[in-house]
Amino acid sequence: MAIKILLKYILGYVRITVEGYYIERFINICTTNKILIWNLKREKGVKLHLNIGIQDFYRAIEVAKKLKCKVKIEKKRGIPFIINKYRKRKIFALLIFIILIIILVALYVSSNYVWNIEVQVEDNLKLENIENDIQEVGLKTGMKKSKVNVEEIVNKIRLKRNDISWIGINLNGTNAIVKVVKAKEAPEIIDEKEFTNIVAKKAGTITQIIAQNGTAQVKVGDKVEAGQILIQGTMEGKYTGIRYVHSLGEVKAIVKYIKTVQIPLKEERNVETGNKETKYKINFNKFQINFYKTLSKFKIYDTIEEEKKFKIFSNLYLPISVTKITNKELENNIKQYTIEEATEKGTKQLEKQIEAEIEEKQNILRKKCKCNRNRRIHRSKCNIWSYWKYRNAGKDK
Repeated sequence: MAIKILLKYILGYVRITVEGYYIERFINICTTNKILIWNLKREKGVKLHLNIGIQDFYRAIEVAKKLKCKVKIEKKRGIPFIINKYRKRKIFALLIFIILIIILVALYVSSNYVWNIEVQVEDNLKLENIENDIQEVGLKTGMKKSKVNVEEIVNKIRLKRNDISWIGINLNGTNAIVKVVKAKEAPEIIDEKEFTNIVAKKAGTITQIIAQNGTAQVKVGDKVEAGQILIQGTMEGKYTGIRYVHSLGEVKAIVKYIKTVQIPLKEERNVETGNKETKYKINFNKFQINFYKTLSKFKIYDTIEEEKKFKIFSNLYLPISVTKITNKELENNIKQYTIEEATEKGTKQLEKQIEAEIEEKQNILRKKCKCNRNRRIHRSKCNIWSYWKYRNAGKDK
């Protein structure tokens, strides 16, 4: 498709507007009759903007007339129009023609290589170092498309990573699209014939215990320690004696979390001054040209880099990119906290830490924070009580 469009540029094409009530039929008839149209853009349902080659233009006009659609030329593009514009300057026109031919030949040659790798993970989930792993197993920018062994790359990446359930590679123009489906964690398989005990995951005070299978070893109001047996995997019958079973039940307890954090009343940090500078560099595959002599005129700064890859149409990337480098000046600043500010900051930090450990946040019963003053350091102590539900929380053979 991309090569066909490049040839259309050599032969010339126009950007036209087709207006009428049968836009869909117009597109279908053009496709059926192999009339190449591209860069389609709909407007208000009855207008269609598109590109079409000079050779197909009059055929499209005939189709539009039959469907009672109006056609208007917006732009003219391609070598024939350039030559026509400078037809009185034959040498200049010939020079332009030669340069354009060289450029188009270079584009044609570069279209045989992979210049961009796009990784798409299902549901936008994160997979660490997936781009690096894909390059390590053989898919790299700058390699010939004919040397891309899709099956081999897919097999290598699946052997390398166990967090991927499916991966597919599609070469579209000079763009390699890698689609990845992250593997779901396999559920823990529990053998219900196996003898187990239910043990406390954390220390707490029992508020409810239901033994569905096994024998309860504690009662409501008891204080338990982490690892203590709550429901033992044994049952005793009058005639069967003691039987070893797979314990099953539900236990609720109040669990107390205690953490401490220290917040200095003076904090040294870097803040932005508002001054910034912008630099650029051009990348030719693995080579680069810097348009600056020094990295930055600032002593302390943050750097943000944005790379813009050149492409023709949607899938024909070129081995050229421009990187915009923005340096933001920073200055050393000392932040002075009041006791109230330090308390608030410490409390937020502690709550975030503790809530990250709590599986069911809706069961939090009460929060209480205590603060101890110090001339240099403000100590913030936060206690959070939470219901903790134990269901097959652990086992002890």
